Amino acid sequence: MPQTLTEIKAELTGRGIRPKHAFGQNFLHDHNQLRKLLAAAALEPGSLVLEVGPGTGTLTETMLDAGHEVVACELDRDMAEIVRSRNAHRLAEPGHGRPGAVTLVEADCLDGKHALSARALAALGGRPFTLVANLPYQAATPLMATLLERHPECRGQFVTIQREVGDRLLAKAGSDAYGPISVTMSLLADVEQIAVLPPGCFWPAPKVTSAMLAIRPRIGARAVERWEPFGAFVQRTFGQRRKQLGSILGRDAVAAAGFDPMRRPETLSPAEWVELFAKLGSG
Repeated sequence: MPQTLTEIKAELTGRGIRPKHAFGQNFLHDHNQLRKLLAAAALEPGSLVLEVGPGTGTLTETMLDAGHEVVACELDRDMAEIVRSRNAHRLAEPGHGRPGAVTLVEADCLDGKHALSARALAALGGRPFTLVANLPYQAATPLMATLLERHPECRGQFVTIQREVGDRLLAKAGSDAYGPISVTMSLLADVEQIAVLPPGCFWPAPKVTSAMLAIRPRIGARAVERWEPFGAFVQRTFGQRRKQLGSILGRDAVAAAGFDPMRRPETLSPAEWVELFAKLGSG
């Protein structure tokens, strides 16, 4: 059984610690929502799972009980110690993971903003894996983009995140929420909102609503071979989203590429971003 809210609070109280806002520690304790997340992930028996920000290990233990192998990245030493002590009988060392065991990586999951950490990569060992996590809000966007852009071995991402971030992932051209991450998601994956979670599903209750999303990569869907310069081009151009394309990229160049220089970045569809990059950004 997943940990109850009473058990979560008792683990922290007994150690004299409190949830840390700086680490985005809002623990998902609603068992119905946990079941929705795992049902969406549809993990095969013995699947390898990456979990980021396990906290006290509610989701971790649920997946271990189901026989999955978990690589749990936890930056907070206090939380890592809770996971370790509660699962001492099923800890594994990096490179020696197995179904029903957890490899605890006490480090940031990312090396900078665009690469998984070396320790996380070592624990995963180049094998196919699935991200299943109640993500710390500050880590969500860079982690999801990195996995989608650079790690084809990630079979899918099933996460709870801030709803505002979820809206950006799902946004269409012309909407206020539309931005670089919207373009990435639209080109590389199918994104589905599984549920909307009110603050009361978490402890401590955050000041924002959360969303549960399924991100399923499209095999062979990469429309741009050189993704890194494409992503940088989109990011750079969107950084001046209130300006017209002609002001950002040059009026004559934009017109010669077949685009109206008076258009603004947020009006371009993902397919148009690919076309614009091919003509103006790939040199």
